[in-house]
Amino acid sequence: MTSEDPVRPVPGAAPGQSLHAAPSRHTAPSRHTAGAPTGRPTAPDPDRTPDPDRTSAPDRTSAPDPAPLPDALACRGLRYTFGETRAVDGVDLSVRPGEVFGLLGPNGAGKTTAIRCITTLLPVPTGMVRVFGHDAARERMAVRRLLGYVPQQLSADAGLTGRENVALFARVFDIPRRERAARVGQALEAVGLTDAANRLASTYSGGMIRRLELAQALVSAPRLLMLDEPTIGLDPIARTTVWEHINVVRAATGMTVLVTTHYMDEAEQYCDRVALMHRGRIRALGTPAELRSDLRARRAQAARTTTTTPSAPRTSASSDVEPTLEDVFRDVAGTGLDEQSGDFRDVRSTRRTATRVG
Repeated sequence: MTSEDPVRPVPGAAPGQSLHAAPSRHTAPSRHTAGAPTGRPTAPDPDRTPDPDRTSAPDRTSAPDPAPLPDALACRGLRYTFGETRAVDGVDLSVRPGEVFGLLGPNGAGKTTAIRCITTLLPVPTGMVRVFGHDAARERMAVRRLLGYVPQQLSADAGLTGRENVALFARVFDIPRRERAARVGQALEAVGLTDAANRLASTYSGGMIRRLELAQALVSAPRLLMLDEPTIGLDPIARTTVWEHINVVRAATGMTVLVTTHYMDEAEQYCDRVALMHRGRIRALGTPAELRSDLRARRAQAARTTTTTPSAPRTSASSDVEPTLEDVFRDVAGTGLDEQSGDFRDVRSTRRTATRVG
């Protein structure tokens, strides 16, 4: 680090303390005049110009730069099987702190299974999943304290009020009793449910129910929020409202968000990066713009091949048309019905949730 480097605060240091260390105690001592008592420096001679080659430079030794922050989420070779079915097949994934990351894919792609592994609801071997540096296999409780989770299935109790639902989750997350009332109130306010907090959840609309579940996940002040199809079954206005509240909380706290969704417009608008998953594997990864650009380039290459090869079949998609994220989804997952895209239980669960929320 040179003297031109900006002064940066040391983590945990007192206000005003910088990375520049104090001059070393081993700096060369000042010169003394002949006969002067040892330890007493001579006053500088104003007529003498200091020799820059002989003037000792101050010690600019600085403390080492702090270690880089760990990824909010890191999966390395993540695998999970149900019997002979490999639901997740070697997933490598990194989510950066503070970003909104979308995990996309058709039904049965393995998205929900991957999320359950990350949230420690399914056991995984050591080293496969880390949340802010904590191993999900060896430090399950530490990982759970860092997470907020809104599952695809409804988690709100219709027989409790909105406030009671959130208070129940506050107890589950072991929030100290003296802090619970304030934390519950803050979570309800963050999702715009303060006025309806004392009503039974059974009287809530679909959008209000999803916002209530978001408050349940936020009451523990998570660093990583996991959302498994949070807007399923909601109308466009309710979907927008849910995302507005997610973004407000994220902007205020710097929270990281991992979301699965089948709505490509949501992923395009709200996600910093997306990964497309199919048959247990990540097939494409990048920003929505990068994925669309890659598909456009491949279409252009296919069009050039068709032009130079008269006998080659014509491509169905024009290279001049700007592809959408849905086009990327179809390119990865295929355009037809996939026999492996979910089972009867998946369909029943999705329809049940959509019916109760809608």
